[in-house]
Amino acid sequence: MIAGLYRQSLCIGAGGFAMSSTEFHLVTNWTVDASVEDVWRVLNEPETWPDWWPSVKQVTLLRPGDESGIGAVRRMKWSTALPYDLAFDMETTRVDPPSLIEGRASGELEGVGRWTLRPDGSKCNIRYDWIVAVTKSWMVRLAFILKPVFSWNHAVVMERGRQGLVRRLARVG
Repeated sequence: MIAGLYRQSLCIGAGGFAMSSTEFHLVTNWTVDASVEDVWRVLNEPETWPDWWPSVKQVTLLRPGDESGIGAVRRMKWSTALPYDLAFDMETTRVDPPSLIEGRASGELEGVGRWTLRPDGSKCNIRYDWIVAVTKSWMVRLAFILKPVFSWNHAVVMERGRQGLVRRLARVG
């Protein structure tokens, strides 16, 4: 049986200064009962994410990367817990198998996403840093009021991902 733990936090910007209302540094931590290598294989195939992550509606490879995946660009379409969807392009900028995948988002969100995997006995600790700014005009205008709601929404989307990952790993293992 694969079990997972989940934790998310909202961070203050570098140097301890508060970030603007349109900027987010969301940190998600999961622990799953699977090897780092198994988790790596699943996360390193974003085109398959819609098969197991209910919030990921579509991933389209726009440009292949090099042999390690660096430079690959994918258009990602996401549904959320709120009545809006998001679309952005994600360019893979760093890959350190089997511990790190990083990309730069552009479009309706701008910033960096980073998966970090660490072994913990037979389990895998997964950290996702999502350091982005919203760009949709209505989000920018309302971010100062809705920042806690956007953070909650991110937590729901990530929990859907954790549950889907646990199910996918159960099929793999």
